[in-house]
Amino acid sequence: MMPLQQASTKYDILRLLMKEGEATAQLLARVLGISPQATRRHLKDLEAEGLIALEVVRGGMGRPQHRYRLSTAGRSQFPDSYDDFALELLDTLVEQVGHEGVSSILRAQWVRRGLEYRQRIGEGPVQERVARLVELRRAEGYMAEWAAIAPEATESDRPGVEHIMLTEHNCAISTVAESFPKVCDHELEMLAIALADCTVERTHWIVEGEHRCGYVICEMDPEDEGEGL
Repeated sequence: MMPLQQASTKYDILRLLMKEGEATAQLLARVLGISPQATRRHLKDLEAEGLIALEVVRGGMGRPQHRYRLSTAGRSQFPDSYDDFALELLDTLVEQVGHEGVSSILRAQWVRRGLEYRQRIGEGPVQERVARLVELRRAEGYMAEWAAIAPEATESDRPGVEHIMLTEHNCAISTVAESFPKVCDHELEMLAIALADCTVERTHWIVEGEHRCGYVICEMDPEDEGEGL
């Protein structure tokens, strides 16, 4: 996702939300000096891009109030030094515990995240869980999407079994991944933990110069499922 132009109205909306924490469309329109209709169009676009989140607040007998706040991806539109700090921290860890020690720490973090995802996406059909996982990833800054694909498009020897392509066009940790590509191996493992009854295979990788990360997800044969985490 390309950063918004700082002179744009959408950027002004993000800047106000950063300052205020949350705001209604009416407040944003008043502060920016534009019509509520134009403000809502901008808000709709920003929400579709995953840069803001909508919260519906109900109270009393009146109509529910719509309040907007920045998502993680929205906050990333503003300058920060988090990537530099993360890289410096990893370099320090390598000096202290070595590459294998850092790999073990990163794996523990991704296992923890995978278990958290599994709990948050809940149970149900694979498509529904993947859709919920995609929403979580979008909120974290990944430009994620999913689509069902024909089994013929994969190398699976189980015809008729549902396959899903999970695609991420933006990597929220790309700077770290370039210096520590091992983190991506653990990320693949994390997705497998989140979808414990599925196999997850990487098909595309930004770190290798491709423009997206892609994963094929296939539900396991019940007889092949292990104990899992």
